[in-house]
Amino acid sequence: MKKCFERLFNGLIKENPTFVLMLGMCPTLAVTTSAINGVGMGLTTTAVLILSNIIISMLRKVIPDGVRIPAFIVVIASFVTITELLLEAYIPSLYESLGLYIPLIVVNCIILGRAESFASKNNVIHSAFDGLGMGLGFTFGLTCIGIVRELIGNGSVFDIAVLGESYEPLTIFILAPGAFLVLAFLVALMNAIKLKKGRDTGITGDCDKLCRNCPNTGCAGKRIDTEAVR
Repeated sequence: MKKCFERLFNGLIKENPTFVLMLGMCPTLAVTTSAINGVGMGLTTTAVLILSNIIISMLRKVIPDGVRIPAFIVVIASFVTITELLLEAYIPSLYESLGLYIPLIVVNCIILGRAESFASKNNVIHSAFDGLGMGLGFTFGLTCIGIVRELIGNGSVFDIAVLGESYEPLTIFILAPGAFLVLAFLVALMNAIKLKKGRDTGITGDCDKLCRNCPNTGCAGKRIDTEAVR
């Protein structure tokens, strides 16, 4: 059970696909014009991640190494097709908003990467939690970007007016340049929080400098500080 919670924490915080690994940038920058689009794309990707990880983990000893990548893509494409048809049938508004980016989930490097690096080497339960953690981390990233872009670019969050009629929206934030600006700001904010967390550990060497900036790689304090920041 400990490893299951570790996989959730890993996907949400430690190796967040959006803010840490910088994966899946195509849908991240394209569909996050609103918070609801971010949630929709994130949850859709999460469902595909969990299901594909489960099936690939179950078949990991059956699929030959020579054809594992094509086999993984077939499994992923099958679940993407099922998900796309379900969205078109039951949530047509979200289906129309996400458009082409739903079938492009097939080539999302997050899904194929987790299939290759984790699901093909671990059991079903751990693979399912890995997919859930990475999917929720991706959903969190897209939702945060969508909230900021929609708030500044339209004055609303989840289509609910927040800033009032007197607010003059900065439409650049719901255009392509706004996606890059918001992503850069949020990544910088997360890095700043990580650096502050590292400083708060109180680990120091024999000098007044922060351990991670010390050129003395053999210093015991620097080694401990590096592990703490990780």
